Amino acid sequence: MAAGLLLKMVAFCVWAFFWLGGIATMSTTAFAGGDAVVVDARSAVATTDDDFVCATLDWWPPDKCDYGTCSWGRATLLNLNLSNKILLNAVKAFSPLKLRLGGSLQDMLIYDTGDSRQPCTSFVKNTSAMFGFSQGCLPLHRWDELNAFFQKSGVLVGNELSGSGVGARIDADQYAADVITLKHIIDSTYQGNPSKPLILAPGGFFDAAWFTELVSKTKPGQMDVITHHIYNLGPGVDDHLIQKILDPSYLDGEASTFSNLQGILKSAGTSTVAWVGEAGGAYNSGHHLVTDAFVFSFWYLDQLGMSSKYDTKSYCRQTLVGGNYGLLNTTTFEPNPDYYSALLWHRLMGTKVLSTKFNGTNKIRAYGHCARNSEGITMLLINLDGNNTNHIYVTSEGAQTQSARKESRRFGHIPGLGEAAELTREEYHLTPKDGNLQSQQVLLNGNVLATDANGDIPKLEPVQVEGTQPITVGPYSIVFAHIPSFYAPACR
Repeated sequence: MAAGLLLKMVAFCVWAFFWLGGIATMSTTAFAGGDAVVVDARSAVATTDDDFVCATLDWWPPDKCDYGTCSWGRATLLNLNLSNKILLNAVKAFSPLKLRLGGSLQDMLIYDTGDSRQPCTSFVKNTSAMFGFSQGCLPLHRWDELNAFFQKSGVLVGNELSGSGVGARIDADQYAADVITLKHIIDSTYQGNPSKPLILAPGGFFDAAWFTELVSKTKPGQMDVITHHIYNLGPGVDDHLIQKILDPSYLDGEASTFSNLQGILKSAGTSTVAWVGEAGGAYNSGHHLVTDAFVFSFWYLDQLGMSSKYDTKSYCRQTLVGGNYGLLNTTTFEPNPDYYSALLWHRLMGTKVLSTKFNGTNKIRAYGHCARNSEGITMLLINLDGNNTNHIYVTSEGAQTQSARKESRRFGHIPGLGEAAELTREEYHLTPKDGNLQSQQVLLNGNVLATDANGDIPKLEPVQVEGTQPITVGPYSIVFAHIPSFYAPACR
């Protein structure tokens, strides 16, 4: 989208605990030779927005089809049932959920203003038009309904015009000029107002040279957010999507995009921050029973972890509902597995990102953040291996500051294993129903997650585990582990 406005491990080792005024920290040397996640909790390497998890809603009509399948139904901004209980509860569960309104047809959309000289007509299929549809109009009454529903949501104007573009492109120089013009309009319109919309641009695929020029010509403060899109798995029709998702080397490939964009912003000396404005993994509406199934949580959560490590402030998933990659089922609105993955991230992973390294197999993906609204840290562990269980200890790298060492000497107390066992953590284990990676049902600690008869989102209850035990990460599973006793100066 173009410039826009935001409305709003496994042998058992000797454990050493140092009691620091009631907070425990683990010795890094205790795990030599074992599988361990090493967390540097001395300082954060990046920060995210508080509402890092974001989702999108698109404009496609019901007759939008890809590869012979019409997957959008009545699940877009044009026709979505805004009074559906599950939909309402799914959004409320995030309190709030950042939403981005837009998509390819944004460039073909006009808005009803009540002027009878300008008829408000629907999108109509037209194979000769860009994106396969004629110009369409959003009726004024529908805009009012959406405004009532989205009290805190995002709007981006234009779509995928950066770099080589999709269907069209604009030079970075012209785009920067347009951003500056929009900035003047916003400043004038909201003059004297303590708050005003953010300027977001360009909402396209990352192109280093193009993005560098845009940032350079809009610095230091003409553009609030630079946004880019991610569909790194290729077309939804690809028969090898699952193999790509389970390949750690393939997942690593997107790190260069995040790293390069972070470098551009740092070197430019700008206040602009980075968002992922749209990410559906596989373009052209995704792939049923892949991008709307359990297996996609491996890709999605890895993307959240990787992007946050490179100072991405917000990550917008394509879509909240609609297509084959919605967080919610297109027809029933029942949450797909990725919805629960997103909700757990939102509730457990704080805004401060910690340097995290795993010393074992590359099939384990590990990310650590300060815990959200709680003591200690939260770990995200993803096992891409379908055959092996990993038993993983979490340890610290240089976590003790000088003052902490003084505190340690003052207390002069190393608890025994009996006392250490009282230190517990909370674990959330996600697995597919019946072990089927393409299942659209997910188990949390062995229990199926589903809405009740009233459309309420189920409670996400952890299991309590003794702090002396390693984290067990089963085959093809995902674990969030909240460790309140982990001594992390960065989280204070």
